[in-house]
Amino acid sequence: MISNNNNSNNKEWQQRTELLLGEEKMQRLKNAHVLIVGVGGVGAYAAEMICRAGVGNITIVDADTVQPSNINRQLPATHSAIGRPKAEVLAERFKDINPELNLNVLPVYLKDEAIPQLLDSNDFDFIIDAIDTIAPKCYLIYNALQRGIKIVSSMGAGAKKDITQVKFADLWETYHCGLSKAVRKRLQKMGMKRKLPVVFSTEQADPNAVLLIDDEKNKKSTTGTVSYMPAVFGCYLAEYVLRKL
Repeated sequence: MISNNNNSNNKEWQQRTELLLGEEKMQRLKNAHVLIVGVGGVGAYAAEMICRAGVGNITIVDADTVQPSNINRQLPATHSAIGRPKAEVLAERFKDINPELNLNVLPVYLKDEAIPQLLDSNDFDFIIDAIDTIAPKCYLIYNALQRGIKIVSSMGAGAKKDITQVKFADLWETYHCGLSKAVRKRLQKMGMKRKLPVVFSTEQADPNAVLLIDDEKNKKSTTGTVSYMPAVFGCYLAEYVLRKL
């Protein structure tokens, strides 16, 4: 006869993390609430690492559905998931990892006017920004900094291959990153020049890996990517948040 002790299982899956961090820090993670906006290539890996570390309250925001072109690098992307909302796929996965997880899923495209309402809807301990569209990305950063909510942001992982050049920095000290440059320019126009921790790569983007497009919503170009690069960015983001929590 096989015994299925859920309480034992719930404790056992976190044993290795508790051995490293200790009981007090594990309790802090369990009580924390992390908001992850954008769960594509970078954000999904960040969210999963946050979930597996034992953070007890997570909100994920993303309106995209899984497309065939996502399969080379995105955590929720498999052939069987094509057409399904990424946030929905990840919600099933995260609840399977931690059945006790308090998970809030918002399968919406986060427009500027909705951001203040979202940030005021809960007491978020940390925000992970993994948005790849300039306007909502900058508006999220602006409103988070205005409210004093801790936030870490992902810059561009596309058209790059060398993981040894991925680093933490303040946004205003980044270089060789087109997304960083665009974000700085937009935030300056908004009158915001506060410190912002980001993950970026010092590697020069490969110009041959950038393709201009005009048939995709909210995007003017698409970039070549490799499987591991968004995952590395996501792990950097998760490590930063977990360390600060």
